This record gives sequence, C-alpha cells and structure tokens, in this order.
Amino acid sequence: MKQKILYLCLLLTLCASCGEYNKVLKSPDVEVKYTAAKKYFDAGKYSKTITLLEDINPILGGTSHAEESIYMLAQSYYKTKDYESATNMFRRYYTTFPKGEYAERSRFYAAYGLYEMSPDVRLDQSDTRRAMSLFMEFLEYYPQSDKKQEAENAVMELQDKLALKELMATRLYYNLGDYVPGYPFPGGNYTSCIITARNAMNSYPYSIYREDFMYYTFKSRCELAKKSIDEKKELRYRDVTDEYFSYKNDYPTGKYSKEIEKIYNEMEKN
Repeated sequence: MKQKILYLCLLLTLCASCGEYNKVLKSPDVEVKYTAAKKYFDAGKYSKTITLLEDINPILGGTSHAEESIYMLAQSYYKTKDYESATNMFRRYYTTFPKGEYAERSRFYAAYGLYEMSPDVRLDQSDTRRAMSLFMEFLEYYPQSDKKQEAENAVMELQDKLALKELMATRLYYNLGDYVPGYPFPGGNYTSCIITARNAMNSYPYSIYREDFMYYTFKSRCELAKKSIDEKKELRYRDVTDEYFSYKNDYPTGKYSKEIEKIYNEMEKN
C-alpha cells in the first residue's frame, strides 16, 4: 500500500513538473522563460535549458541577460555532449564579450569541446589540430589560469595523437620496402619512411614516439645502404653510423638498443 502511495506521489510530481515546463514553453514572456531556463540549468536539466534558451537567445541580444544566456546555453550543450554546438557557442561568447565574466572559461571549454570530438587516430585529425590551436590561444591569453596544467596536458596528448598517426605512416612505408609500382629505383619507400619520421620529429619534438621514429630512420638507412649502388655505398654507411650514434646518445638503454646495436655491428663489417 505504501509503495502505491509513493508511486502515485511521484507520478503527480512528474505531471506537475511537465505541466509547469509546458506552460513556460508556451509563454510569450521572455523574462519568464529566462528565469525558468536559469532554474533548470541550476537543477542540471540541460535539455530543457537548451530548448528555452534557443527560443529566446536571439531576443536577448543587447539586453542585460545576453552575456549569461550565451554562456548558459554553451554549458548546456557541453553537458549534453553536443560538443560541436558547445564549441561554437563558447566561441561566440568570447568573440562577443572578449573581457566578459566567463571569457576565460569559454576559451578553455571551446578548446575542450574539440578535444572531446577528436576522432580515432586512423581518421581525419582536423578537429585535433583545431583543438590544439584553441588550447594554445587559451594559454597565450591566460598564462596564469588555474586551467593551465589541464590545457598543457591536453596539448601534449593531442600532439602525441598526431605523432602516432605519423608513426603509422612511417611503419607502413618501412613495411612496404621496395614495393612501389613504377618507382625508378629500389628503396623508394625507405626514403619516404625517413622523410616522414624526420618531419614528425621536427613537428613533435617531445612526443613519446620519438624513439620509434629514430628506430625506423636507422633501419631504413640500413636498407638503403645495403641496396645502394657502389658509388653511394660509403655515403649510405656513413648515414647509418650517424643514425646509430644519434640513437645511442639519446636512448643508451632504449627499447630498441640491443637490436640496433646488433644490426650496426653486423653492418660495420661491411
């Protein structure tokens, strides 16, 4: 019996809540809708906040509510994981109110929305690059922010993601080896492997994958030396030696150290 009464009370409360929301939704009074939107926002009912604010936001421009309404709408999008809309609205806020009360937070969450949208490493990384760009802008504008460390960590993580994508391309070139239909000389993919690895190390010098790039550069140099014509062999072997000592200097006890040393010792006999 008690359970039935409790269920009935909950049902009545829900109906009353829905009735109240529908009444506000139909109201032509902008102030009533704005007050209700703030109430729903504070209660964590972000979907209702979005519906109300999307309706009245164009009308609020130029009023005392304009600044807060844009920020509330942006946060509501963010809380409901509509990161694209959130980023656009946060950017609208700090573009319209560059010195506003919520400008710092808006710049941070605009970047973080794109961070959340960053896709699998095998897919296009446009959002990853955009997120990095906005985080760098945030750090430039607010170097003393309490969100500084979080932003820096996000930048490093996104850089490593881009570096991993380059590492996947580097591995592919190495594994393809001589297989390039119509290529005029052997070892074409090894050259591409070296160029890709070098460019990645220049672009992401602090990446966790730097050792991997050096490893594939060394192994590609070895392959090019072995396949080189006699006139270029001496130069190619010098390149191998340079890569070997570069790796050993940077990673004396690295994960590839023993393998590289073994390969180098065998090649040194040549």
